[in-house]
Amino acid sequence: MYAIVKSGGKQYRVQRGQHLLVERLPVAEGESIALEPILYRSEEAVFDKAGLEQVTVTARVLAHERGEKLRVFKFKPKRGYKRRAGHRQELTRIEVTELGLGAKPAPAKKAAAKPKKVAKKEEAGDGA
Repeated sequence: MYAIVKSGGKQYRVQRGQHLLVERLPVAEGESIALEPILYRSEEAVFDKAGLEQVTVTARVLAHERGEKLRVFKFKPKRGYKRRAGHRQELTRIEVTELGLGAKPAPAKKAAAKPKKVAKKEEAGDGA
């Protein structure tokens, strides 16, 4: 059983218990996050939107890391042009904790609205 999820503009094939490096997520270490499934595969494949709404893919954030340093060097011969830059990608290490096809909990309903007070209009009198 596996799923294909989308995170940070990229797609990943995940299974329960798998550790994964994805682009930085705005979640604190130790918290859980729900990933967006694109495909779910067990005995049958689920592609349709209604079926994917039933799929749950939950991951726990293990750590925030930085990727390997990449060196970028630009050079134009006979012009004296040289530029050097570096880049380190911000990454998050996650562990897939839950992967399954089941009913998601219904979103919490809003509390019943209290009836609004109706303002009475003052009658325009002739002052008598």
